[in-house]
Parts: sequence; C-alpha cells; structure tokens
Amino acid sequence: MPHTAGMEPTLEPPEPEQPAEPVEIPPAALSPEALRGVVEAFVLREGTDYGAREFSHEEKVAQLLAALERGEARILFDPATESVTLRPRE
Repeated sequence: MPHTAGMEPTLEPPEPEQPAEPVEIPPAALSPEALRGVVEAFVLREGTDYGAREFSHEEKVAQLLAALERGEARILFDPATESVTLRPRE
C-alpha cells in the first residue's frame, strides 16, 4: 500500500466545456406527431415568405416533410440552446 500521509490532494481546475455541436436527429427517430410538431414550429418561426408565390402554413409543412423524407433537409438539435431547427442538407 503506498504511503500517502502528508500529501495534499491536488485539485485540477475544471477544463472549460467545449460548446456542444448540434446533433442530427433522423426523422424516423421521431413519432409522426413529434415530427409534424417540429416542422410546424419551424414554419411558425420562419416568418414571412418573400417568394413569387405565397404558400399556406399547410403547404410549407408538407414541403418540409417531403424534403426531410427525400433527405434534402435535416433536423438538428442544439444542446447548448436546447433548441431544434431544420437545415438544408449540405
């Protein structure tokens, strides 16, 4: 057994936490209700459309669900802000 009498424990300063990278969530990992909720929340946050044609809320939701199904968009969870967003696949 090593002799440790008289030795002070050394406390290392904690390492600064690295910002966590966003995590991709596969759409299939969510229930259909949860997936629709994520997409609807994104559409509501997105704001006004300035394209040549205005799309209804339901049309935007359908477009994003189709883009997720085709793999053209992805769902990202940001642990730092505990938020979810959709991004085009790069």
